Amino acid sequence: MAPKKGAVEEKVLLGRPGNNLKAGIVGLANVGKSTLFQAITKCSLGNPANFPYATIDPEESRVIVPDDRYDWLCEKYNPKSRVPAHLTVYDIAGLTRGASTGAGLGNAFLSHIRAVDAIFQVVRCFDDAEIIHVEGDVNPVRDLDIIADELRTKDIEFTEKAIENQKKKTRVGGQSLEVKKAKEEEATMEKVLNWLKDGKDVRKGTWSPKEVEVINTLFLLSAKPVVYLVNLSEKDYTRKKNKHLAKIAEWMKEHAAGDPILPISVCFEERLTRFETDAEVAEECKNCGIESALPKIVTTMRKALHLRSFFTVGTDEVRQWTIREGTKAPQAAGVIHTDFEKTFIQAVVYNYAMLKELGDESEVKAKGKVMTKGKDYVVEDGDILLIKAGAAKG
Repeated sequence: MAPKKGAVEEKVLLGRPGNNLKAGIVGLANVGKSTLFQAITKCSLGNPANFPYATIDPEESRVIVPDDRYDWLCEKYNPKSRVPAHLTVYDIAGLTRGASTGAGLGNAFLSHIRAVDAIFQVVRCFDDAEIIHVEGDVNPVRDLDIIADELRTKDIEFTEKAIENQKKKTRVGGQSLEVKKAKEEEATMEKVLNWLKDGKDVRKGTWSPKEVEVINTLFLLSAKPVVYLVNLSEKDYTRKKNKHLAKIAEWMKEHAAGDPILPISVCFEERLTRFETDAEVAEECKNCGIESALPKIVTTMRKALHLRSFFTVGTDEVRQWTIREGTKAPQAAGVIHTDFEKTFIQAVVYNYAMLKELGDESEVKAKGKVMTKGKDYVVEDGDILLIKAGAAKG
């Protein structure tokens, strides 16, 4: 049946639905991944060994998401409990040329990438004779090509296997709804396969909601959002110059237009972790005339994953909750407690920006800016919610 005139088709996002999404740090060996992971998480994993397969199992850490709104709410309410939002980050061992066919520790690494929802791709742009480059020299465009090719090659393999399995359903024949649906799914898989064989990443395609639903069952590597991190020496990061940047920009324009790309000096970030207090870190940044890129890296990834925040506030607790873009009020309530989604009645809503502007909840109410919303309300980034739900059935 055709959709009603004027009805808006709901957007379906590529990727696994959920709020607890994970980002993996990916790159060739010895580009600075594990050192970056140490800096981001302030975890001591020991000094990464100077050889290609130093990290074999992915390391995992939850990173606090920096957010001025959360800080302001904590200051205002001075709650007994403070719970910020988190992003889960994995350190994934280095890829090598031929990983898709099992070279190095290829298949294990690719399965670790398959298990995350998005990729921080670290690209080496610094020269250091003491840190071996697995390809022999520093050439970031070649490195970008190797990783893109390896991920696409593996995706082609995944898609061909999926088509093979799908044909078992479509060979049955007949005109049943089940067979018709299976044929449509097979057609989508064939379309994806041709796209990949043309040397294009799945995330760069324009897919219908029905096609996205099929693509999401394939868990493709090139469908994941990517945030590119250009790893510079501290000197180049400070002067905002590097001989490789123009060629990287050309590559991005051709292969990854629209994907976020951020400069970082992993050696500078690692050096900052040696200071004991935030005040000392701030002083060092001031002396160097540069800032840490880590807060921006975490918030950029959150946006790439289409993650948004809402808050619950009070003197007992201020908490920042994570939802995906387009989440409706009952599903947001379910993030707080699964029973709340089933027994949702309504949500009392006002936005953080309004509270900050007016200074107090009573003023927000007096201005008529507190709304009561039902099941179809799409929660906006920065909303402050009070959920009203019925008693759960025993």
